[in-house]
Amino acid sequence: MTNLYLRSEIQTLWRDKDPFAEAQALQGEMYRQVATRRTLRVVLAGRPYFLKLHLGVGWGEIFKNLTTLRLPVIGARNEYEACEYLAEQGIAAPKVAAFAQRGWNPADQTSFVLCDSLEEHQSLEDLSLNWHEQPPDPLDLRSLTLAVADFAKALHGAGVIHRDFYICHLLMPNTATAQDPQLAVIDLHRAKLFKQIPKRWLERDLAAMLFSVLDLPVSRFAWLRFLRRYRGKPLPEIFAEEGDFWRAVYQRAVALYVKSERKGLTAGRFKPE
Repeated sequence: MTNLYLRSEIQTLWRDKDPFAEAQALQGEMYRQVATRRTLRVVLAGRPYFLKLHLGVGWGEIFKNLTTLRLPVIGARNEYEACEYLAEQGIAAPKVAAFAQRGWNPADQTSFVLCDSLEEHQSLEDLSLNWHEQPPDPLDLRSLTLAVADFAKALHGAGVIHRDFYICHLLMPNTATAQDPQLAVIDLHRAKLFKQIPKRWLERDLAAMLFSVLDLPVSRFAWLRFLRRYRGKPLPEIFAEEGDFWRAVYQRAVALYVKSERKGLTAGRFKPE
């Protein structure tokens, strides 16, 4: 079984050619390479794209994920569907130029997704790299916090869980300002769509977002500002109605930080209470 979508310019470039052979032959700047997946930036006819090529995960990886209660990512369809859906919802994400999937067996299915590259953008992680040496303007930090809260609210309100919802996956154009960051989301290969998002999934996404800023010189007031904007209610009302949920979000973020610190993946600036 083959599923295929080629936008007009890719149809022209690959006319009468095997799209799988064309995708696998593409060369470019490698961003990630593991046994079953490659992510690289490529240029076709002078236009930049990101290619994610999935080569089949094998039954071992599928069973390993299932036994640890994780949903395995077996191909490019997640990213294709998430990007297409977010475009319909008016939420900024890479536009899909091509998608193909071949094979019915999930263990050896081959697939790829080719998306427009968001050129001249920077991630919020890159934006904040030197904040300890040069703290952000308080008004800029406030605007960014509210913008991230608005984006998260729109994303979750549309029924989308990112599953890697860190600030490194939120981008803003280099020409944008903190007052109007024009955020976009990338790396949606693990995204999951719901008609109504279960709380446990929402907890994970929000905890990931909190975790990704714990090393930054950002006070807890910024988190409370995020929370109030995200929920659209006064803080006393939020904590009275769902205090347990937000405590669980915080505890999950801290647990993730402690685990990451043991692996040397964080700067160790955050000190859990």
